[in-house]
Amino acid sequence: MAETENRTLQRGMMKMGDIFAALPILVLLAILSPPAVAAGNSATQKPVDNVASRSNHESIEKYYEEEARKRHEVVARYYEDEAVKMQAKAGELKLLLEHYEEKSYLYGKKAQDLQAHTEALVRKYEKAARKDVAEAASHRQIALKLKEKNQTASAAGRLSAFNGFRQNSVSPR
Repeated sequence: MAETENRTLQRGMMKMGDIFAALPILVLLAILSPPAVAAGNSATQKPVDNVASRSNHESIEKYYEEEARKRHEVVARYYEDEAVKMQAKAGELKLLLEHYEEKSYLYGKKAQDLQAHTEALVRKYEKAARKDVAEAASHRQIALKLKEKNQTASAAGRLSAFNGFRQNSVSPR
């Protein structure tokens, strides 16, 4: 009986040791958590100018939109390349199908099965090529929209910067 009580006591001590070992880590995480860091920084920092933060936000947004546009173009190129591969494979299979049709006597009973199977593969590869072309077109369109959005945003930014300059300049009386 004493042994079981001793083991239970040891297990309890080990659990307490684990808790005390984890406690400093938890305190450190609580101190460095984003809300705590933001609260600590807000007291020491000056208020941020809305125009500067808006400008910063717009430049970050523009950067990520440009990155997204580039990625859509890469994906579009990938699908275009895949479509070319699928069309090439379908072309090879069409040649093989012609061979099966012209030389069906060489294949005996299997000739019709080979022809049917090859026709099915030709349809499959042509369908895959059409899907790849459609997917590439979709990604090209998205990239184009992002490019147009960036161009209009930069044109509007130049216009607003010019208007801001004119409003702040001294007008002669």
